[in-house]
Amino acid sequence: MESIRERPLRVAIATESFLPTTNGVTTSVCRVLDYLRANGHEAIVITPSAGLGTAGTQTRYAGYRVYELPAVAYRQFPVGLPSQQAQKILADFAPDVLHAASPFILGGQAIDAAERLGIPSVAVFQTDLAGYAARNHLTAATRIAWRIVRRIHLKAGLTLVPSTSSMADLESVGIERLERWGRGVDLERYHPNNRLRPETEALRARLAPNGETLVGYIGRMAPEKQVERFAALRGIPNVRFVMVGDGPSVPSVTRALAGMPVSWLGRLDGDDLSTAWSALDLFVHTGDEETFGQTVQEAQASGVAVVAPRAGGPIDLIEHGVNGMLFTPGDAADLRGIVAGLVADPALRLRIGEAGRRSVLGKSWASVCETLLSYYHRAIGDLQIAAPGTRSHAARRTRTAKVS
Repeated sequence: MESIRERPLRVAIATESFLPTTNGVTTSVCRVLDYLRANGHEAIVITPSAGLGTAGTQTRYAGYRVYELPAVAYRQFPVGLPSQQAQKILADFAPDVLHAASPFILGGQAIDAAERLGIPSVAVFQTDLAGYAARNHLTAATRIAWRIVRRIHLKAGLTLVPSTSSMADLESVGIERLERWGRGVDLERYHPNNRLRPETEALRARLAPNGETLVGYIGRMAPEKQVERFAALRGIPNVRFVMVGDGPSVPSVTRALAGMPVSWLGRLDGDDLSTAWSALDLFVHTGDEETFGQTVQEAQASGVAVVAPRAGGPIDLIEHGVNGMLFTPGDAADLRGIVAGLVADPALRLRIGEAGRRSVLGKSWASVCETLLSYYHRAIGDLQIAAPGTRSHAARRTRTAKVS
């Protein structure tokens, strides 16, 4: 018989976030599904309902069935509720492996169900829940969050972390079986040549009618993104600011930037988004709680100079002064000084943008997903070695297929 590495896999993805909600978790899950479809694998998605409260709704993405389970809204974000449906869905689909994306309530339940069914699991750490609690000075909530994270990830067969910072955080609370897995970037959609497109030139002419330097933010407007820090850039000459995105912090950011020359473009997708990236001269990433920093890579792929905090995921993506600039978190004067310096030096911006593009050339989604597939196979093999006598239907099928 063919080995499991030679046949298509059956992958169940349990994700705390999915379309129409857009964020880093949703983006990475969609790209993984696109890769699985292009390479002949089977998959399903289990996610909290964006319609909220819906039980058992079925939609599709890339031809794969999406199961939407009951949820409630928290800060405009669907949060899964405890449900027995996840285990039944997994049992019926009989996957070779469970992929739990940013597991919390739904993902934790899915990992528990996979353990009972004998299905190997790979958990992808993407959201720093404990960091959010700490930022809000919720000491007790921080401890509880770490206990939840530890419990979930200790049950997973393998945990993938996006950065050295996340690796250190999880190791510090005793989580084992950790591996690095970053994120890919669309190197064709986000490209420096997009700056020459007529639509990009038209957008720049509208946003900077007098040739001003365009300094912008692209991403979700949420408290952890700390976009209000743009207020430190008030008064820098020859600058116009561009805000792209939506979310619960839009009113707060609007108040913080009142009186500044800001253009608000709202949420953009597809070609409109790539055009916005290419229209910028400088991208400022303000949040210092990012486990990775996908928008940093999108800016780099677009050839746009990046400024980000010296914290979390951006530390792995940016070599200060080479392919981006890092400012001290919480230091408004440092942020302002770096941005002002880049505004005044177009040649430096160009060099940093070119170096940024070079730094992501090996990070296509196809390459990143090939690595993910190898982690799936590793989790499957590890479970077979650890407990060969306790197998669900899916795992027994997997073990049989490996015997030639």
